[in-house]
Amino acid sequence: MIATREVQRLELWGGVECTVNRLGDRYLDQIERSGHGSRPEDLELFAGLGIRTLRYPVLWERTAPGDLADADWSWPDARLSRLRALGITPIVGLVHHGSGPRSTHLLDPGFPERLADFAGAVARRYPWITHFTPVNEPLTTARFSALYGHWYPHERNPRAFVRALLNECRGVVLAMERIRQVTPHAQLVQTEDLGKVFSTPRLAYQARFENERRWLTFDLLCGRLARAHPMWKHLRRLGIAAEELNWFPDHACPPDILGVNYYLTSERFLDDRVSRYPVETHGGNGRHAYADVEAVRVRTEGMSGPYALLSEAWQRYRLPMAVTEVHNGCTREEQMRWFLEVWSAAKALLAEGVDIRAVTPWALLGTYDWNSLVTRETGHYEPGAFDLRAPEPRRTALAGMIRDLTAHGDATHPVLGSPGWWRRPRRFAYGVRSPRPSVTPGGVRRLLVSGAGGTLGRVLVARCEVRGLTPVSFERPDLDIADPDAVAAVLDRVDPWAVVNAAGYVRVDEAERDRARCFRENSDGPAVLADACRRRGIAMVTFSSDLVFDGARREPYDEDAEARPLGVYGESKLDGERRTLGTYPEALVIRTSAFFGPWDEHNFVTAGLRALSEGRCWVAADDAVVSPTYVPDLVDAALDLLIDGERGVWHLANQGAISWYELARKAAVAAGADPGQVLRCSTSELALAAPRPAFSALGSRRGWLLSPLDEALARYMEASGDRWRAAFAAHAGREALLGG
Repeated sequence: MIATREVQRLELWGGVECTVNRLGDRYLDQIERSGHGSRPEDLELFAGLGIRTLRYPVLWERTAPGDLADADWSWPDARLSRLRALGITPIVGLVHHGSGPRSTHLLDPGFPERLADFAGAVARRYPWITHFTPVNEPLTTARFSALYGHWYPHERNPRAFVRALLNECRGVVLAMERIRQVTPHAQLVQTEDLGKVFSTPRLAYQARFENERRWLTFDLLCGRLARAHPMWKHLRRLGIAAEELNWFPDHACPPDILGVNYYLTSERFLDDRVSRYPVETHGGNGRHAYADVEAVRVRTEGMSGPYALLSEAWQRYRLPMAVTEVHNGCTREEQMRWFLEVWSAAKALLAEGVDIRAVTPWALLGTYDWNSLVTRETGHYEPGAFDLRAPEPRRTALAGMIRDLTAHGDATHPVLGSPGWWRRPRRFAYGVRSPRPSVTPGGVRRLLVSGAGGTLGRVLVARCEVRGLTPVSFERPDLDIADPDAVAAVLDRVDPWAVVNAAGYVRVDEAERDRARCFRENSDGPAVLADACRRRGIAMVTFSSDLVFDGARREPYDEDAEARPLGVYGESKLDGERRTLGTYPEALVIRTSAFFGPWDEHNFVTAGLRALSEGRCWVAADDAVVSPTYVPDLVDAALDLLIDGERGVWHLANQGAISWYELARKAAVAAGADPGQVLRCSTSELALAAPRPAFSALGSRRGWLLSPLDEALARYMEASGDRWRAAFAAHAGREALLGG
């Protein structure tokens, strides 16, 4: 239950991303995108984390898209009764970044009363519900809908912004009046994004304005917006009548709990030196042009942080508070570090006497397309406590962290020893240089990468460094993974929390005449590592191949498919899998296929494009189907699975089954080359020493974690920079010169 008196222990609430925003005539519904709309069993998953309070939607647009008399209550009836049976208190949200049904919108003068009518209907149907958020983040929604034009009604002017905000806040007041007619003790949990703005000296006036504007939602509801308020004259200049502003002090509805939503992007920096920044960051106020960027990316001092901003809110209002959204669209360890930082700040404030009730992992099921502020449907997914890219929601390490916090108030994981990217020198962007070198914190356990000199190993080390995973790397001459004594000595000296094995014999054709060495590196080595890791309780991941399959089927192979390799290389990989898991069942074995990446000169895509740029043809087999894998995607997914504590066999490849010939043509088109220079052949014409399966595309019954192939190719081209564009332009120039 939500605490209503002095809080002795910080609570952990939960939240489901439930935005229903409107773009023109289209509604984008996160509840349907996540599948939660038809998966009521998710509520048992939330309860299993120890969550006893949940921000939960009974959204106006979904429940009563037409006349209120025709509302369909079946969905909230089933979900709310299930929450009640589970002992979970819902904080019911009515409008979440939305603008209501099609018959109204944020600028409609009738919006507040109509919202209040819906709120009253909700209260009458569920009189046992005591906590409500009639409108989530009114100021943020008004900005996105009426100042920036991202969402409906797509206005872009200050007066429309203020009108939308006043309508929303008036709607909140009227909604709570109707609710309290049914449930007199009902509480308002009012949420708002709480950021802060910094600037260059020339724009100090704009920063002061925005730093005052950020409080408007709470000031309006608390009845604090009187003539002496810093925003009064601004609102009057925009044509807002004094009587309309005076309505709020006369109908003050202070939140019972001040809900602060805080993101890494909430704090902004305004810079009039616009040439330093990409054009998409440019904006202005009619007086000065400026770039608007994340403060953490450019300020030497970094951001204020959760402790400082929560303290500001407490000093201003002295109302009970909760952090009602914490989410970070990033890699797994960074999600966990961010949540822990906010949790620790809240605990510190609680210890100092601040009435702060809870911290909320907002996106338990993750979010869709928030990287574009939900203005496009691209399928960009950010996992949360559960990863939905699986047949059923899969618990991540964040879920384990939440469970530990609800049970013990503390959490441990080896990745939490390092600071988040926002606390490291790597945070700087836009040409800003770190004022100090990176220093690894003492006491941080490292992650050991074997085979660090190979294609996969180099990317692993690079990504670990970017992610703050503190890698210690060993190439073949430094560590013979098939030597038990050498492995034991290294593990005892380094004391890693995990080993990622990227070592192995990779020459598929040479393996046919070098069987002993191939098996030593691909089977003996992983087995030795597995035994050593098992003895020390060290997590382990090793890599296998699609060549463990014989290609006899014509549908992608999942993890349960029978493995029947055709050649020595595949045999060695399969033997390595079996020995690794037989020795250490907790190990993670990842099968993958057909590497390509921008930093390796010898992979199929790079080598083929190089041939085309030099005027040579690119010959590729059209009778062998594979699942190409972009190495950076593979590495990040593998590290996430390792951090999540996954075990057993996983298939990781970019989504798509394609022949080598089709892959070559796709790559040529993406690079700006002539696909007519890609020539098809049969596998037999290549005269390869080792037999290959005609079909080795990978599927998965455990989860599709990697993006579609076309997206991966686009990122490959982006990471390659101007390399291929310049190469093909130079080739065209040479051809023209010779032709002349």
